[in-house]
Amino acid sequence: MAYNLLKGKKGIIFGALNDQSIAWKVALKAYEEGAEFVLTNTPVAMRMGELDELAKATNSKVIPADATSFEDLENLVTQSMEIFGGKFDFILHSIGMSPNVRKGLSYDNLSYPNFQKTLDISAISFHKVMQVARKHDAINCWGSVLALSYVAAQRTLYGYNDMADAKALLESIARSFGYIYGRDKKVRVNTISQSPTVTTAGSGIRGFDNLVDFSERTSPLGNASADECADYCITLFSDLTKKVTMQNLFHDGGFSSMGMSYRAMTQYNKSFECDALDDEEEIPTEW
Repeated sequence: MAYNLLKGKKGIIFGALNDQSIAWKVALKAYEEGAEFVLTNTPVAMRMGELDELAKATNSKVIPADATSFEDLENLVTQSMEIFGGKFDFILHSIGMSPNVRKGLSYDNLSYPNFQKTLDISAISFHKVMQVARKHDAINCWGSVLALSYVAAQRTLYGYNDMADAKALLESIARSFGYIYGRDKKVRVNTISQSPTVTTAGSGIRGFDNLVDFSERTSPLGNASADECADYCITLFSDLTKKVTMQNLFHDGGFSSMGMSYRAMTQYNKSFECDALDDEEEIPTEW
């Protein structure tokens, strides 16, 4: 059911690749709620994905842009303002990639050039997007800028690697830029710490399926889906959350407040039972 929460609002959505992407789900929900928007991704990602299909379904324009490039961002923001006939109201930053994760390099054996790429793509690009938008005074008062994060910014999770550092930086940028943007332009800036979600990017994390299972067993409400994350994003783009800013908002079924759940402990105990069976002497087949 649509509520027209974004009727008359305009924005830019970064990071939609295919129908598994959270950004893809956000675009569909935003369109359903009455928004107009520009879709953007890197030229390489656009060749790999299906962004034109999404643009057709949501009556949107597509402008290729590498979010690490000031030149591309300048072009994206100015072209978007031309399309909209002025300022816009929201931005979704749904961007994350680690060359170290893709290459299977462990955290204690990182390639530092790759590490710098991880930070630039996954976090510093968020700063660049807002810096360019603010330079052009592109966002209306009470607008909303949102990025997607993960609990690995606060807690160590096996296999998440240097993406954890990128998410920590991302959340810090939201607070620091959120203060300036809120003070000067009444624009709010937040991050959503989403449950592990099956996407093309997320699936590249080592042991991701097990991480999803552990989170599902630990969270009292279970993992939040990509569709549910999209719903939450819509509320943060809407006027219902005008005074929410500089926050990292956990959307994870309660996982971030848990230590151990009954379901997770039950599964954990099974491993001891298996170990005990392995330690037993083999039972003779003849008595």
